[in-house]
Amino acid sequence: MNEETVRRMDERDDRLRLRVAGAADVAVAAELFRGYLDFYEVKVDDPDAPGAFLAERIRGDESLVLLADVPGVGTVGFAQVYRTFASLLLRPMWILSDLYVAPSGRRTGAGRALLREVLRRAAEAGVAGVQLETAYDNHIAQGLYESEGFVREGYHIYFHDLG
Repeated sequence: MNEETVRRMDERDDRLRLRVAGAADVAVAAELFRGYLDFYEVKVDDPDAPGAFLAERIRGDESLVLLADVPGVGTVGFAQVYRTFASLLLRPMWILSDLYVAPSGRRTGAGRALLREVLRRAAEAGVAGVQLETAYDNHIAQGLYESEGFVREGYHIYFHDLG
């Protein structure tokens, strides 16, 4: 793997490594994705659906999937970013759609490291910004996002379910 694929978060810290997920990582990424879906109480009837969904995104380069590895523990976290556009800014932007750290990886800095890596890559790509959303009662995530410079916007998010 080249330097772009694997990054240690701090040259003095061998505890956490980040990497871009590829086709060979779908199984481990899908396990984390299932944990994320469980956290948000999303019922998935087909146990293979999360892996198929991620494989399609990765294969088509439709999203950027980052993984966090902790030596001795394994792959403990993932982030998934979609590239899109901000019409009001007339520029590209990114949506951090998913950020999850398994219980075994909590308190290791994996969530913050993934978030910072998304922001680093977004800045490098020259996008207008990174947007995300989280549950109203996910105060831990909200604290993380705000501590890293995210600002809560005054817009309401609407969704029309088409089944």
